[in-house]
Amino acid sequence: MEALFCLSPRYRLDDELPWLEGIDPSRHYWVAVNGNINLTVAIPGLTVSSKSELKEVIGQFRCLQPGEQMTLTRIASDCQIHCISPNCYAVEDKINGAPVWHLFDLETLDSLLMTAHPDWQCAPSDVELGRKLLLRSFQSAAAAKS
Repeated sequence: MEALFCLSPRYRLDDELPWLEGIDPSRHYWVAVNGNINLTVAIPGLTVSSKSELKEVIGQFRCLQPGEQMTLTRIASDCQIHCISPNCYAVEDKINGAPVWHLFDLETLDSLLMTAHPDWQCAPSDVELGRKLLLRSFQSAAAAKS
């Protein structure tokens, strides 16, 4: 069996391969790595408590300069966004224990971050993705106890 190793998968809104499986209610972005539906990861996304906080964070994101980074702080995890160039952003992740940077253009990552809007609602089918994430958490907690 061949181990999958991805250094930097890249995503755009107009990709030919469908890479976005969905966005669950807790704002995790479910991404098929390089369009491979057999390797789907849940990237923690932006969560905010108000429209003013969303406006502030989106402003910080849009002002990032090459070489700068920002952290999206969540209750259970953090997410690092790196500005690589004016239209290239990297989101840190781990796949099979290896560090990976998911690359996004400005429009795509901006669109994902905008789902943090307090009035945004996920698609009904994406609620199941949130359940899947909970199940993964329970399974990893049970495995850690064993």
